[in-house]
Parts: sequence; C-alpha cells; structure tokens
Amino acid sequence: MLSRRNVRIKVMQMLYSMSRDSKLGLDDVVNRYRTSIQKSFELYLFSLLSLMRVAGYARQDAAKKEAKLLPSEEDKQFTAKLIDNSLMKSLSENEGLQQLFKKYKLTHRFDTDNVRLFYTDFAKTDEYRDYLMQDNEDAESHREILLQLYKHLLGNEAYEDFVEDNYSNWIDDKSLVAGAIKKTIKALPATDDFYEEYRPTAETTEEFGEKLLRKACEEDQELLNIIEPTLRNWDADRVAVIDMILLKMALCELMSFPTIPTKVTLNEFVEISKLYSTDKSKDFINGILDRLMKQLNKDGKIQKKGRGLQE
Repeated sequence: MLSRRNVRIKVMQMLYSMSRDSKLGLDDVVNRYRTSIQKSFELYLFSLLSLMRVAGYARQDAAKKEAKLLPSEEDKQFTAKLIDNSLMKSLSENEGLQQLFKKYKLTHRFDTDNVRLFYTDFAKTDEYRDYLMQDNEDAESHREILLQLYKHLLGNEAYEDFVEDNYSNWIDDKSLVAGAIKKTIKALPATDDFYEEYRPTAETTEEFGEKLLRKACEEDQELLNIIEPTLRNWDADRVAVIDMILLKMALCELMSFPTIPTKVTLNEFVEISKLYSTDKSKDFINGILDRLMKQLNKDGKIQKKGRGLQE
C-alpha cells in the first residue's frame, strides 16, 4: 500500500523531528519511523472497520422502523441490505480480518453516537434512497452504494475529525488510505487474506525507507559538505530546514540506491517540496539538485544499474 513517495515523506518527517529535538538519536527516529509505518496499515484497517460499522447501523435503523406503532409504507419496505449483502458479509465473516481488528484494538474506538450520526447523514442522500428502492440484489449495486457511502464519509467534516482524533497520520496518509479502501470495495467479495495486499512490504519500508533514514542520519555532515559548494551566494544556515533535509535525502538516494533513476529522484523531491515546504522551494530544490547531479556525475559518484537509469 505504501509507495516510495509515502516512505520518503515519513523519512523526511523523522529527520525533521530529529532536527528539532537534539535529544533524539538514530535509534529513536528509526523506532518512530517503524511505528509510523505500522500506523499506516492500522489506519487502513480502521477506515475499513468504520465503513463496516456505519453500514452495520442499517440493522438498528431497520429495528427502529419495525418498532414504530404507525410505520409508513417506506418503513415497511425498508431492509438492512446495506450490511446484509454478500459483499459486506465477506468482510464481517473474514476471520483473519476480525483477528487484525482485535490485534490492533480497533473495535473499542467506535461509539454508537458517532456511527449513528454518520449513518443518519448518509441515509438522507438520494443515492441511498434509490438503492433501497431497487428490487435487484446484484453485487454491482451493493458495490456502488458502498463506494458512495465511503465517498460521503470522506466529505463529512465530523468523520474527518473522528479519524484524525484516532490517527494523527490521517492528514498525510488520507489519499493513500482512501485509494486502498476504494480498491478493496471494488474487489469485493473479499478473499481470505485480501488485506495482505495493503500491508507495507519490507522492500519498500526497510530496504528503501529505513536504509534512506539511516544513511541521511549517519552521513549528515558529509552530505552537507557536498551541498554547501552548490549554494553559491546562499549560506547553509539560511536554507529552510525542510529544504535542506530534502536535499540531503535526495543526495543519499542518488548515491546509494543504484536502481532508482536519477530523474525519478529529482522529480520526487521536487514534488514533495511542493507539498511540505515554501512556495519557492520547488525551484530552489530543482536548481540545487540539478547542479549536484552534474557535479556527482563528473566525480563518478552516481553509479546506476540498468539502461537509461542515469539519465
């Protein structure tokens, strides 16, 4: 689920926290990094469970309508098919998924009031009303309404606050997790171990991310020595903290990851600077990295494997 860009951002955040707190050592930030990786997977599970819980409130809704003394015709026709359908059953009956919910202690984070409010808000939509009126029970109609439900939740400010209250990484990982949940819904009914596809891989998080973090920490002064001559009229102390961190990370990647094309490294760090640094940072990062790459190539310090990787 985690892409290299997601991992680069997490490494950047760890290096920034280290720059702000002199008491933090390498082992501390590595442990924090590992925790942040785990939290991304937990957030995926939490988001999936929130979808299941909100859909599940349809059963309480059905019970309330049935208990009315004078139910309307709409009340009489109501069913809890939002949760009682084959797609949702494939999730609720998945033993491995339920074990993960227990392992990360996710079930206790939901209270009835929140779930009720989210469901009630969705119940007012035309999409849900149209779905309830449909006679057909095909998988596609269930899949479509679940996608609509999740889209509705993402547009609900109270839901956003609820998720962020539980997971502070929601802001950074939102698009990543939202994409994974939508992909999960589209692939329903769920297979036994479908969630493994969304578990962070060692190749991305350890062989790339943790190595990048360690090198950036251990070679900090050497990296600064390479960067300073390219700054020309700029003093290193005047460079924004995030910009300097991104430059050091990019240098590590250029020199220590032979299978990553230089163009990819350049583009990735320019894009990250757009998201996390100042308005002028992208041009600054782009310019400095361009000079660094020319100098490193001249010095033979960039060795890439594979055709075209050094272009």
